[in-house]
Amino acid sequence: MIGRLSGVLLEKRPDRALVDASGVGYELHVPLGTFAALPAVGERASLHVHTHVREDAILLFGFATTEEKALFERLVTVSGIGPRLALVVLSGLPLPELVVAIAAQDAKRLSSIPGVGKKLAERLGLELKDKVVGIVPGTAGGTAGGAAGTAGLAEDAVGALLNLGYRRPQAEAAVKAASEAAGAADLPALLSAALRRLSR
Repeated sequence: MIGRLSGVLLEKRPDRALVDASGVGYELHVPLGTFAALPAVGERASLHVHTHVREDAILLFGFATTEEKALFERLVTVSGIGPRLALVVLSGLPLPELVVAIAAQDAKRLSSIPGVGKKLAERLGLELKDKVVGIVPGTAGGTAGGAAGTAGLAEDAVGALLNLGYRRPQAEAAVKAASEAAGAADLPALLSAALRRLSR
């Protein structure tokens, strides 16, 4: 089983990447978040890999972060979700928003992802709400610990945004503005508000 792959990036498209590792070209299916994080063609890339074996093929799925890979591996355990649909789900929302939506069983938010109907969105929340806890730091439930305080919340939110590929100045400015405007008392709310500002 291949768990990680490093080499020269030969090709990249929104749904896949081709990496040359020691003279062998490996084709990996990737979510949009990973595609956005890939370097320029010709540069070295390193991806976390999930190897999917079936009767007629061995498929490789590549991820920029361990968090993306962890959520993918939980998604494919849900009835009705194969690896390709799991990539669609991963590509449909920023990782912190997706984790929060699943943990909160927000079927309306989840069903906004192309290919995810109401029943599948409900099943995602039902089967994974307890399994996504901790994938993104601080998204375990609705409130942050009292000891963490506002500074701890902001730090966790900035860290989550950095994992998504935002630059630190962008992330810090968005979190600060979201915190001042909304006074969010928990990480999911703060992350959602910051992401809305970054997407404007």
